[in-house]
Amino acid sequence: MSDTDDTPESSSDRARLVGINHVALEVGDIDDALEFYGSLFEFDLRSRSETTAFLDMGDQFVALAQTDAAGEKTDDARHFGLVVDDADRVAERLESLDIDRLDVPGLEFHDPWGNRFQIVDYEEIQFTKADHVLEGMGLAGLEKTDDALRELDEKGLAPDSE
Repeated sequence: MSDTDDTPESSSDRARLVGINHVALEVGDIDDALEFYGSLFEFDLRSRSETTAFLDMGDQFVALAQTDAAGEKTDDARHFGLVVDDADRVAERLESLDIDRLDVPGLEFHDPWGNRFQIVDYEEIQFTKADHVLEGMGLAGLEKTDDALRELDEKGLAPDSE
């Protein structure tokens, strides 16, 4: 935690959190996992082996690790949020594939191995990627809502207005 919210510079003996490079998920089978996630999302495969695969998200990635323990327990509280360009399309895919949504506000579901996902629209949240990263991902036209821009501005993180 920061002693003061209005100065982004580090002035303590602790490193400042900057972001998330990747998240690792346990899955039962890499091929099955790639088929499952590929049925829901468009992504580039950064690399893979017999027991791992890396789903590219520009300057971040999701690491899939094949383990025998995958699926032994469903995560009910622990989850992570994936940012997408169109959450409605994910909802439509979940429905067409008969994948149950969780009975919570928003868009959440479990994968076949019990990993809990929350899906959020890029335009509606504070999370942002640099323009050159979005362009490299083929997503140069993504915009933020006024609410998201206001939240970013309150933190001094909004893009410069012209």
